[in-house]
Amino acid sequence: MQEISKTYDPKKVEEKWYHYWNERNYFYAPVDEEKEPFCIVMPPPNVTGSLHLGHALDNTLQDILIRWRRMQGYNALWVPGTDHAGIATQARVEEELAKEGLSKYDLGREKFLERVWDWKHQYGNKITSQLRLLGSSCDWSRERFTMDEGCSRAVREVFVRLYKKGLIYRGNYIINWCPKCQTTISDIEVEHQEREGNLWHIRYPVKDSDEYIVVATTRPETMLGDTAVAVHPEDERYQHLIGRSVILPVVGREIPIIADEYVDPEFGSGAVKITPAHDPNDFEIALRHNLPFVVVIDKNARMTKEAGKYQGMERYECRKQLLEQLKEEGFLVNVEDYSHAVGQCYRCDTIIEPLVSEQWFVKMKPLAEPAIRAVKEGRIRFVPERFTKIYLNWMENIRDWCISRQLWWGHRIPVWYCQECGEIICETVDPDKCSKCGSSELVQDPDVLDTWFSSALWPFSTLGWPERTPELNYFYPTNVLVTGRDIIFFWVARMIFMSLEFMKEVPFREVFIHGLVLDAQGRKMSKSLGNGVDPIEVIDQYGADTLRFMLVTGNTPGNDLRFHFERLEGVRNFCNKIWNASRFAVMNLSDYEEPEEVSREYTLADRWILSRYSRTVKEVTRLLEKYELGEAARILYEFIWTEFCDWYIELIKPRLYGKESPESRRTAQYVLNYVLGGTMRLLHPFMPFITEEIWHHLPQDRESIMIASWPEDEPEREDREAEQKMELLMNVIRAVRNLRSEMNVPPNRQAEVILAANSAEALKILEEGMSYLKNLANAAPVTLRERIEEKPAKAATAVENGIEIFMPLEGLIDIDREVERLEKELAEVKQELERVKKKLSNEGFLSKAPREIVDKEKAKKLEFERKQQILEQRLSMLKG
Repeated sequence: MQEISKTYDPKKVEEKWYHYWNERNYFYAPVDEEKEPFCIVMPPPNVTGSLHLGHALDNTLQDILIRWRRMQGYNALWVPGTDHAGIATQARVEEELAKEGLSKYDLGREKFLERVWDWKHQYGNKITSQLRLLGSSCDWSRERFTMDEGCSRAVREVFVRLYKKGLIYRGNYIINWCPKCQTTISDIEVEHQEREGNLWHIRYPVKDSDEYIVVATTRPETMLGDTAVAVHPEDERYQHLIGRSVILPVVGREIPIIADEYVDPEFGSGAVKITPAHDPNDFEIALRHNLPFVVVIDKNARMTKEAGKYQGMERYECRKQLLEQLKEEGFLVNVEDYSHAVGQCYRCDTIIEPLVSEQWFVKMKPLAEPAIRAVKEGRIRFVPERFTKIYLNWMENIRDWCISRQLWWGHRIPVWYCQECGEIICETVDPDKCSKCGSSELVQDPDVLDTWFSSALWPFSTLGWPERTPELNYFYPTNVLVTGRDIIFFWVARMIFMSLEFMKEVPFREVFIHGLVLDAQGRKMSKSLGNGVDPIEVIDQYGADTLRFMLVTGNTPGNDLRFHFERLEGVRNFCNKIWNASRFAVMNLSDYEEPEEVSREYTLADRWILSRYSRTVKEVTRLLEKYELGEAARILYEFIWTEFCDWYIELIKPRLYGKESPESRRTAQYVLNYVLGGTMRLLHPFMPFITEEIWHHLPQDRESIMIASWPEDEPEREDREAEQKMELLMNVIRAVRNLRSEMNVPPNRQAEVILAANSAEALKILEEGMSYLKNLANAAPVTLRERIEEKPAKAATAVENGIEIFMPLEGLIDIDREVERLEKELAEVKQELERVKKKLSNEGFLSKAPREIVDKEKAKKLEFERKQQILEQRLSMLKG
């Protein structure tokens, strides 16, 4: 057995064991019909990215599940991969070109794409190497990329099939346009931020009348594209005006007054301006009323020629000057402060401009219906359950999906236009001539597909679809998807409807949703706030195991997690605790031989720890089945730190040191090795590196803990009687230790202890645990009695589980010095108590101070009163 080092050094351990696992192909999961499969596909991180805490949490949770199932005997496959991230990657490469004084147009499409691929090969694998540092046990031989040959073929196949089925179409529709990224983005890629703004009230004169209608708007520049004013059909204020016209201020265009139930009579004046080309709701109203579309803002967020004299102005400069004109001409009625949600690009935070544009769309209703049924029927289960409602609400109100993006990097739309006859050709293979007229003058659509289109196919494209590969037949559908609550709509829903359409089966059985990692103040981490934490730096300083365990503990499904560096310190201490306990065990197992047959006389401590270990196995397994990974980690932490390290190891030291019989020592060795080895297996999915290192120092028969079996529940080991007895003994030992601490008894001084049991049963338990009381409380002599006729003089006392505890102090401590110390402490406590009472009797303080400050002072008062009572009791006892 190798010697174990005095201190645990994660840096030395982690790289060594990851290479060890990888070299031995432990991550590989071949098709094996004899074994039950368990499969997870990794949410593909962007090739532009570095590991952030969200990735660290997401992949830690996946790794825990995959390592656990692998140890349970499943054929566990974790498919890794990365996403081409169209907008983000193109932006990154364009930034690099700009440093050379070039643009993508200088290179042209083909050369630009060569540069992007070069960039991807050079920098795009950074995040996967960082996932290795985290300990991710993915099958790297099956790593996929959304633009690799296989995935690209799947994307094209899906597009063509949907197009020929009539579920993909091209049309003019209102879309979200990012003026900076110069592309459309889908509705769910728009982040709505609450902002303080204004609501401008503008007077629209009614034609051939002295009347006017006042409309309120947060975007006055769009009024230049108004094509109607709408009111609610039942609003009595405007009944007589429906069907008439108003004159659009500044522009002078005549526009109709229409009635539509969409209008909220309670908002503003009850009349709204309709700008179909620049507002999605107005667009829908325009379709219902056959209104024209007037585009006044272009793709660069500048005003078009339709904006008249404001042509060429940036949209917000136009707003400023337009408001001045409206004010001068008497059309601006008033301005009020108004807080409202403003849509921003999720990539660059630029304010989105709704525009009418010709784009490619997926018809969602026919695809959404089966995806809704799959969840309602329970074929897919969300964990936690509350996300089911969120998913269904979005799916039941879904709009068509705009899938075209004005980029060069991505899956190019497989559609060609014949320049001779106008035929539109959509095929899985590039055509060389028009299928209608035979012309070779074909031009491919310049746009690419939304990045989420390819990742929507991830559960089956990664396993070889459209081929019916052995992997697809065996591992699909996958078992669970682990992902953040923020991409249920981006990704989860799309995978479900695409899988049902093309595989006729759900993509996964369960969706395990986790929250976001926030800073200590509960804020999202961002560059602008400067509150980000680099996981690689954390791993470098604390080790991957510490980061993993910190992210899991305290984490409940679906809820956000606050990142505290103090918790990292706590987990590092836990690692050191495990290491020191294991080092002790290894040193005392150097001569251990596994018995052929186990026929042992177990002590009370042995029976207790075996029972507690068995219950821990059962509880950790149950919690993992329920995806309560944080609670499972907490249970393990408590068992290892308190029951195993603080109690059992201390309880068996005399036996290991040979102070009892050789047989007793061998039994203690057996239980120590059995429980420590089993506990390391339970802990392995959470902390893979330290557990592997310890495993190789223990007398175990497997070459890696990673392929060792998951501990099985052993009901025969459970011993409620032993647990109850040990609980009583531990409580008494704690009480004696507390008395020693309170009375300042030197740690090396043995203290006399008298115990008066309240029953014959309790007395018997104390007799059985006499050696534990003496060793762990440093107590001698220990006297047991059924009752106390006369309480010992000058003895510290406590009561625990009905047992009276007396610790005579005469000769144990310097009583006079202790009295002097306690009197000094009592005087200080009384002084502080008077100060707090005076503060709380001050009406000015009570009326002006915040409630939390007053409550804090009240809590101080109660604490000082408690201390005063305790000190007075101790002094009374010592002086008596």
